[in-house]
Amino acid sequence: MKKELAIRESNGITVTLYWHSGTNRVSVTVDDAPRGELFELGASPDQALELFYHPYAHAGRRSATASTAVAA
Repeated sequence: MKKELAIRESNGITVTLYWHSGTNRVSVTVDDAPRGELFELGASPDQALELFYHPYAHAGRRSATASTAVAA
Protein backbone atom coordinates (compact mmCIF):
# COMPACT_ATOMS: atom_id res chain seq x y z
CA MET A 1 0.00 0.00 0.00
CA LYS A 2 1.27 3.47 -0.94
CA LYS A 3 0.57 6.38 1.44
CA GLU A 4 1.19 10.06 0.69
CA LEU A 5 3.23 11.62 3.49
CA ALA A 6 4.02 15.10 2.16
CA ILE A 7 3.64 17.28 -0.91
CA ARG A 8 5.17 20.58 -1.92
CA GLU A 9 4.82 22.78 -5.00
CA SER A 10 6.92 25.62 -6.37
CA ASN A 11 7.30 27.18 -9.82
CA GLY A 12 5.31 24.43 -11.54
CA ILE A 13 7.23 21.60 -9.84
CA THR A 14 5.34 19.23 -7.56
CA VAL A 15 7.27 16.91 -5.23
CA THR A 16 5.37 14.17 -3.40
CA LEU A 17 6.75 11.85 -0.71
CA TYR A 18 5.23 8.36 -0.39
CA TRP A 19 5.69 5.50 2.06
CA HIS A 20 5.21 1.94 0.79
CA SER A 21 3.99 -0.10 3.77
CA GLY A 22 4.59 -3.49 2.18
CA THR A 23 8.31 -2.84 1.73
CA ASN A 24 8.87 -0.07 4.32
CA ARG A 25 10.51 2.01 1.58
CA VAL A 26 9.84 5.59 0.53
CA SER A 27 9.67 7.18 -2.86
CA VAL A 28 9.53 10.71 -4.16
CA THR A 29 7.68 11.62 -7.33
CA VAL A 30 8.73 14.79 -9.11
CA ASP A 31 6.37 16.33 -11.66
CA ASP A 32 8.33 19.07 -13.40
CA ALA A 33 5.63 20.62 -15.61
CA PRO A 34 7.84 23.39 -17.07
CA ARG A 35 10.30 20.76 -18.39
CA GLY A 36 7.61 18.20 -19.20
CA GLU A 37 9.29 15.60 -17.02
CA LEU A 38 7.92 13.17 -14.44
CA PHE A 39 10.17 10.84 -12.45
CA GLU A 40 10.20 8.78 -9.27
CA LEU A 41 13.10 8.04 -6.94
CA GLY A 42 13.15 5.35 -4.27
CA ALA A 43 15.05 5.21 -1.00
CA SER A 44 15.07 3.77 2.49
CA PRO A 45 13.09 5.59 5.24
CA ASP A 46 16.22 7.15 6.75
CA GLN A 47 16.76 9.04 3.46
CA ALA A 48 13.16 10.25 3.09
CA LEU A 49 13.56 13.93 3.95
CA GLU A 50 16.83 14.27 2.05
CA LEU A 51 15.15 12.85 -1.03
CA PHE A 52 12.02 14.98 -0.55
CA TYR A 53 13.88 18.29 -0.20
CA HIS A 54 16.67 17.59 -2.71
CA PRO A 55 15.34 15.23 -5.41
CA TYR A 56 17.44 16.74 -8.20
CA ALA A 57 20.62 16.04 -6.24
CA HIS A 58 19.64 12.35 -6.44
CA ALA A 59 18.28 12.42 -10.00
CA GLY A 60 21.42 10.74 -11.36
CA ARG A 61 20.21 7.56 -9.65
CA ARG A 62 17.11 7.47 -11.85
CA SER A 63 18.54 4.70 -14.01
CA ALA A 64 18.23 2.38 -10.99
CA THR A 65 14.66 3.41 -10.20
CA ALA A 66 11.47 3.99 -12.11
CA SER A 67 11.57 7.07 -14.28
CA THR A 68 9.33 8.35 -17.01
CA ALA A 69 9.82 11.26 -19.37
CA VAL A 70 6.59 13.01 -20.28
CA ALA A 71 6.18 14.83 -23.57
CA ALA A 72 5.60 18.56 -23.14
